Amino acid sequence: MSTAQQLHGVRTKFIEKASKVVLDQLMDDLLEDKVLTDGEIEGIKEEYKQRADKARQLIDSVRRKGNIASNKFLIRLQERDNNVYSELGLTPRST
Repeated sequence: MSTAQQLHGVRTKFIEKASKVVLDQLMDDLLEDKVLTDGEIEGIKEEYKQRADKARQLIDSVRRKGNIASNKFLIRLQERDNNVYSELGLTPRST
C-alpha cells in the first residue's frame, strides 16, 4: 500500500485528532519542504476557519500530491505530534 493510500485510510482519525496548533505547524513545515505553496496555505487558512475543515483540506491536499509529499507529511507529523502519529499507526516509507 502506498503512503498516499495509507493517508487516505487514516483521514478521518487525523481530522478528529489534529490540534489547530499542530495543523499550523504542519503547514509551515510543508511550505518549507516545498510540498505546499504559499497560495495553497493561504487558501486553507482563509477559506477554512474550523479546525476540522482545515485538517481535512490539509490532508487531502497532501495526499493528492502523491507518495513523496505524503511521506514528508508523516515525517513532519511525527516530529510535531508523536501521540497523534502513533494513534494513526503509520510509518513513513522510503521514497
